[in-house]
Amino acid sequence: MDNTTSKILTAAALAIAVSMSAALAQAPETVRGTVVGADAASVTVKTDKGDVKVALADKAVIMTVGKATIADIKPGTFIGAGAMPQPDGSQKAIRVMIFPRPTNEGHGPWTQPGTTMTNATVDTTVASVDGQVVMVKYKDGEKKIIIGPDATILANIPGSSEDFKPGANITIPAVTKKADGTLETARVNIGRGDYKP
Repeated sequence: MDNTTSKILTAAALAIAVSMSAALAQAPETVRGTVVGADAASVTVKTDKGDVKVALADKAVIMTVGKATIADIKPGTFIGAGAMPQPDGSQKAIRVMIFPRPTNEGHGPWTQPGTTMTNATVDTTVASVDGQVVMVKYKDGEKKIIIGPDATILANIPGSSEDFKPGANITIPAVTKKADGTLETARVNIGRGDYKP
């Protein structure tokens, strides 16, 4: 291998290493804790590893998350139902999240083994001996979801920087480290009451 080829290969390897380092630095991470303080452009979070300041991206989405009830699930409501498939084809809800608008519509696997997630609009809802029977519709189909008394029901409600009250529980699901080392996010979830999002 001549000297020129060696230099080219070394430069190429260095470029790849730098780009990989940049990619790793940009990998999103989650920040959880309680609000220490905030202003219009950032929020400081007390975590188990110390205080972390996260800048809010332009038009960042701020959501408050808290407990809801079966009465909040009505026809026309968009929900995300994490559930366990039943032998009859229905889905027994484990957790139901009420969203202010459609998001990631569809049906597929959820985070827990053998479970599913259905993001869809409620068509009908009726009471039964097993709990509330909710029929939901999404682009490619529909599902029957049984929401029993053991299911967790939560609601996402749009919030603002005014919800950054000291001590409030907060989860920032995707924090990105910028080139200058500062942290930034486009979404923040704040717990209502004592709920930890």
